[in-house]
Amino acid sequence: MVGRLLWMFKSRFGGKRGSRFGILPLVTVPIAACALVALLFVDSIESWVTSMNMDTTVGAVGSHGGVIPAQSVPPTRPEEYLLMPSPLVCQRAKPYLITMVTSAPANRRARQAIRDTWGGEVEVRGLRVMTLFVVGVASDPGLAKLLIEESRERGDLIQGRFEDTYSNLTLKTLSMLGWARRFCPQARFTAKVDDDVLFNPGALVRFLNRSRGGPAAGPDLYLGRVHLRVAPDRDPDSRHYLPAGAYPPSVFPDYCSGTAYVLSHGALLRVAVAAAAAPLSTPLPPEDVFVGLCARSAGVPPTHCALFAGGPPVPYGRCCYRAMVSVHRVAPADMLRYWADVRAPTPCSWIGARASLGFCKVRALIGSALGM
Repeated sequence: MVGRLLWMFKSRFGGKRGSRFGILPLVTVPIAACALVALLFVDSIESWVTSMNMDTTVGAVGSHGGVIPAQSVPPTRPEEYLLMPSPLVCQRAKPYLITMVTSAPANRRARQAIRDTWGGEVEVRGLRVMTLFVVGVASDPGLAKLLIEESRERGDLIQGRFEDTYSNLTLKTLSMLGWARRFCPQARFTAKVDDDVLFNPGALVRFLNRSRGGPAAGPDLYLGRVHLRVAPDRDPDSRHYLPAGAYPPSVFPDYCSGTAYVLSHGALLRVAVAAAAAPLSTPLPPEDVFVGLCARSAGVPPTHCALFAGGPPVPYGRCCYRAMVSVHRVAPADMLRYWADVRAPTPCSWIGARASLGFCKVRALIGSALGM
């Protein structure tokens, strides 16, 4: 059958010497081969292109450049928490990875979906993992009471002493960094994840293990999907508005998407110290930009990983999601369905996983280009 197909192709496009179609196979075959290689290694290509375009400058560049001068860093600020697990929770569990999920008080369904899926994992590849949720103060007294009940029942809520609003997400991150630094120094890695993200601790541990000889091998790792040369939003009507008085430069330093990023213990200490000393502008910068500013001031460059979402939404594919570390904009019902499918025992072959990942990313880019 294969021989007959090849004969038909040859007779149609290359059978006659001098035919205007005779050159077509010589052109199409290399193009198809290159396209296949690009599809199978799209994540490696993305990581290489992003790394080539990253700003490698680290360290403080002066108070007028929008970055915190390293010499101005004082001792950490005292943090207060209205709700939190036992102060000994990390001492007892000794987690390799602690994932801190930033959530709104009203998002109980999202938190429960995480507990019932990836947040319910306690051990991955022989390593202990733990998931906690970070919230602020609810403006609704009834909702505040429900948070207290949820905290007593689940024992996994950390509540900072600030109003839980979009504009206070940076304060939520400060609270998260302060808690992890004070109460969980045993964790080798800390992940910050939004509550609409399907996170995959197993894929993260697999990446970290595979990268021991690469960037992830260093003591100070700030890992995620890196955004390059993003300009501040100067539109007063935008919720991301940041006036020139609060941040004068025309672009932010490279930073990891706030949907999900990972800090090694050394990086967390350095970023937390810089964050505790940061002069907080009004309005506050976006939380992921704030962490990027603190990381740069602390001399911790971001490391790009194409397995983190944070750009165009990634359409579902079982083997694709099995390979991804994080996928954002996932509703609670979808999270339950996707995780059950991803965790099914049916294996993904190497080429199946690579092809699925490539198709997911290509479809995401096409969807973004078409405004879907």
